[in-house]
Formats: sequence, C-alpha cells, structure tokens
Amino acid sequence: MKRTVPAVLAFTFALASLAHVPARAQESAPAALALGAKAPMATTALQNVDGKTVTIAGVAGKKGTLVLFICNHCPWVKAWQGRIAEIGDAAQAKGIGVIAINANDPSAYPEDAFAEMVKRAKDVHYTFAYAMDPTSGVARAFGASHTPEAFLFDASGKLVYHGAVDDNAQETQSVKSHWLADAVVAVESGKSVPVAQTKALGCGIKFREAKTQ
Repeated sequence: MKRTVPAVLAFTFALASLAHVPARAQESAPAALALGAKAPMATTALQNVDGKTVTIAGVAGKKGTLVLFICNHCPWVKAWQGRIAEIGDAAQAKGIGVIAINANDPSAYPEDAFAEMVKRAKDVHYTFAYAMDPTSGVARAFGASHTPEAFLFDASGKLVYHGAVDDNAQETQSVKSHWLADAVVAVESGKSVPVAQTKALGCGIKFREAKTQ
C-alpha cells in the first residue's frame, strides 16, 4: 500500500518545511499516543478563532472525536487544508466532533499567530473549532510531531486512527488511499477502521519552549 507522496514532491516539501527552522522546532516529541488510548488534556481550555474557549471534551461528538494538529504556514497543511475542511464537515455531519489545534510558536513563524489563524479559518471555511495551543502542551501530550497530523477517537473515546490525511498531499486527483476519510466513515458506522495508523507527513511542529520550574 502506498504510504508516501512521490519522491520529488516529498523532497520539495521537506526543503520548504526545514528552511530556517529554529533549534526548538526539532525538539523530540514524546512517543505518539498509542492506539486505544484516550485523548490527553481533554479538558484543557484553548482559545478558538471565534474568541471563545474550547476543549477537546467539549467538542466531542456522540460517535467520536477528530483532533487535528495543523498550522498556517506549512506547505503540507496548505496542500491538504481544503480536504481537511471537507473531511471535518463530513465528520461533524456524521456526529463526530472536530477540533483543529495550532501548537506552533508564532515567534518562529509569524504566519501562525492567532490573528492569522482567524483569517485562515475564514478563508478555508473551517466550520469546526480551530484553537491555539498556547504552551504546545497539548501537542506534547499527544506526541504529535507534524502538521498536519490526525488523531481520530471512536464513540468510546479510544484512539482508532492516527496519521496522515491521505497518500498524496499535492495532487487530489491522484489520491489512492483516503485514510482519514475512510476512518471517519468507519467510526460513524461503528466498524473497525481499515487502516489504523499511517506515517504523518508534514512540517515539524515548532514547539514553544517548555517552561521549567
């Protein structure tokens, strides 16, 4: 099964995502959340683009919850953002709650500042919550390391899919494996997810510096 974008595309995107990356962006994230685990920091209040606070637990749907780590500047996110919006809409229509979280430090990339998040949400027509992770703590707790990176939980709150949106960021018409969309359909139907884990492809999360006691 194809699990990566074409080599030339991957190389081009890798160069774009690694250029001028500060040292803290290369921080080693904790191991990614294991399949079957519950969402960590689910009651942590995050600022949504509508100015209100939101939590992962608060957006949870009766049939499941989709948590996406995205940002504004990353070319991988930009390539997938239309599909992310569509999948998010479909998930919500199926009773699955959705929240996108930006854990990037805007001092590394000003395009990831909150005001820019508000603009991006309007431009892309995100109908779900798009919130700022002010300490990058939620991303660290999930073990998220890339943007975009998806974590889908079923009705019982267990992680059933983790990884990429699909197998071709750049060419929508060339997608052969719709991993996240297929997982959403399976969760809505109460069935097993056909592919539970794939490699998250994208830019490394630009973690904010962790505060020390």
